[in-house]
Amino acid sequence: MNKGYLSIVLHGHLPYVRHPEYEDFLEEDWLYEAITETYIPLIHVMERLAHDKVDFRLTLTLSPTLLSMLSDGLLQERYLKHINRLIELAHKEVERTRWQPEFNHLASVYLVRFYECRNTFEKYGHNLVNAFKGFQDSGKLEIITCGATHGFLPLMDVVKPSVRAQVKVAVSHYERLLGRKPQGIWLPECGYNPGDDEILKEAGLKYFFSDAHGILHGVPRPKYGVFAPVYCKSGVACFARDLESSKQVWSSIEGYPGDYQYREFYRDIGFDLDYEYIRPYIHPDGVRINTGIKYYRITGSDNKQAYVPHLAQEKAAEHAGNFMFNRQRQVEYLHDFMQKKPIIISPYDAELLGHWWYEGPMWLEFLIRKIHFDQDTIRLITPSEYLYENPRNQVVTPSMSSWGWKGYSEMWLQGPNDWVYRHLHKASERMTELAKDFSRNGTTNGIVKRALNQALRELLLAQSSDWGFIMGTGTHTEYAVRRTKEHLLRFTNLYEQIKSNNIDEPWLKDIEYKDNIFPEIDYRVHQ
Repeated sequence: MNKGYLSIVLHGHLPYVRHPEYEDFLEEDWLYEAITETYIPLIHVMERLAHDKVDFRLTLTLSPTLLSMLSDGLLQERYLKHINRLIELAHKEVERTRWQPEFNHLASVYLVRFYECRNTFEKYGHNLVNAFKGFQDSGKLEIITCGATHGFLPLMDVVKPSVRAQVKVAVSHYERLLGRKPQGIWLPECGYNPGDDEILKEAGLKYFFSDAHGILHGVPRPKYGVFAPVYCKSGVACFARDLESSKQVWSSIEGYPGDYQYREFYRDIGFDLDYEYIRPYIHPDGVRINTGIKYYRITGSDNKQAYVPHLAQEKAAEHAGNFMFNRQRQVEYLHDFMQKKPIIISPYDAELLGHWWYEGPMWLEFLIRKIHFDQDTIRLITPSEYLYENPRNQVVTPSMSSWGWKGYSEMWLQGPNDWVYRHLHKASERMTELAKDFSRNGTTNGIVKRALNQALRELLLAQSSDWGFIMGTGTHTEYAVRRTKEHLLRFTNLYEQIKSNNIDEPWLKDIEYKDNIFPEIDYRVHQ
């Protein structure tokens, strides 16, 4: 008999980056790296577990923008080109390092890995959504949605129609691609504002997640802290992040990914090798980029040593055992104290596993196998399963919160990015005006309907919290500012053309091609 539950939640999200107007676009590499280093490795983990009949439960966000990019024909074609180029580079590396045994072995490992990625990509018809859908249909994986473009909902409080549109467009897109309605949602940046749960209920969602203080500062105080979900007054459940299990994986100081046996992220041959040699495999403009081929381990000093895969594998197994042991002790203590089975919610950015922490998928697989074979104290569970088995929970109004820096809105509302909100709010008011006007006028068809739908696409893309986050961190700032301004300008042009009944169809067709997200979108949701 288990004494409690563990729910591992991976938040899979990338901003919508698709530039058909360019042959190669630097920021599109974010997607290609994530596919190679995170999403295909996670698919491999689940395939092996299923093959060995290891029962498991995982929860995975596939944000609407990530779903859209994974299922986009142009980006699929470009990913295939990307992985073929990596295979070619790995072949060259095997030859170049033939007199360096420790590096030559690693080059061969990368070569095999890249071939496996291409084989998996082709196995699922170039659309990895098919793979994740299969695991969901088997009952092992629960896929949840997110805001349509990851808009930070607390800073949309003055324009509630935009909150509603972010949620309803996401649910509709999920249903179109995954064949069922989502049960849960990862609020973008875990950003909860009291009352937004009513909009989640309207969309048919059963639960969401908050950071720990979202529940701990709720009213009334939660009897079981973060170790049981609470119901909002709307009836939508809220699960809160467990800080202890998060720290073991997230912390750059105490977390597992910083171990000296693990692969060093910041030493990549794209930067280390001779420019002329590596030039065909970096950006055509000559900008050095990560290739994904990295030969060194962390070591804890500037004197980097060669990465040793079997030592890293042993360490991943050790850390999986340590994580399980800590969760067992945590659950035993909480079970005795609470007199009921606690649930430990352990959420992580999906790209932490594989991209930033190369051994992360390996650690996850070891952990699931150990939980299955080596103990009976804790049980892996999804939030939907937990609510089905434990339908009675306390009613609490969570507090406004996020999992961003300092726990509230400061990451998205500071000097470098606070200028965007007056423009976003004005655009939201105008979108509501258009939606109401044309809904009252009856059926809208043809070019006007296309323009209205595209206006909503442009507004949603401008609202992405990723642009504000990037401005706040100071990385890729020029791109984030450009994207924000481009989408707002396109929206404004569409608004003026619709109001004047003078729509420039060639221009509309061009931006429909460039910003083709959410083909099923209906402007009327923004009311």
